[in-house]
Amino acid sequence: MRETDFVSGFGRGLKVIEAFGETRQRLSIAEASKLTELDRATVRRSLLTLAELGYADYDGKFFTLTPKILRLGHAYLAATPLPALLQPHLDLLSEKAGQSASASVLDGTEIVYIARASQRRVMSINLTPGSRLPAYCASMGRVLLAALAESEARAILARSELKQNTPKTRTDPDELIAEFRRVRAEGYAVIDQELEIGLCSIAVPVDNDRGETVAAINIGAPAALVPAAEMKERYLSLLKETQAALRPLLRR
Repeated sequence: MRETDFVSGFGRGLKVIEAFGETRQRLSIAEASKLTELDRATVRRSLLTLAELGYADYDGKFFTLTPKILRLGHAYLAATPLPALLQPHLDLLSEKAGQSASASVLDGTEIVYIARASQRRVMSINLTPGSRLPAYCASMGRVLLAALAESEARAILARSELKQNTPKTRTDPDELIAEFRRVRAEGYAVIDQELEIGLCSIAVPVDNDRGETVAAINIGAPAALVPAAEMKERYLSLLKETQAALRPLLRR
């Protein structure tokens, strides 16, 4: 893209919006400036513009996003048929497995949930469409990273904060690349409490009719009930059934 085609003010405004999150529901100008690494004057103008347009509330010190901001996310959900197409299949998968089932896509270093059928809460955070998790330590993330060229996967790992979430979390880039190769060869990924203690999950890619990976689906279960060593035997065949049912529906 040519430099003259980039609207820098718009880009900075989007960066300010992305500074808000589940643990950052209220932000001051100083806090948003630190999070975005933008100067305070730029952040102030962006936040006041959001408030003027109804996308944020301002109490004189703190800014909070308003429900109007959901229009931006809804635009994606309305413009792509993927979430609506996946949801009934996830509902059926979840019912058969007796566990929560989810679908996600890769966005930079993270996965973004686009559909979910929940049986019970198995994580400390509440996962819903729009939720994000680091790709390197999530089962769906590993499936999606394994579908990329190895050089591209390495580049994403280089940009990721490879955090030791639990004693089981793998953070060594070479070890992760080796795991991506295994996932690519075997067609599934299992996570054993690498994202959070007490959570195991298994994921497979969702391919379109040309064999291109467009998303991932998974089943998550409490480790106390279903150890990682049992995930493949219990759930892989169900995931493969769903994978096969979806493929002819996903036309490029």
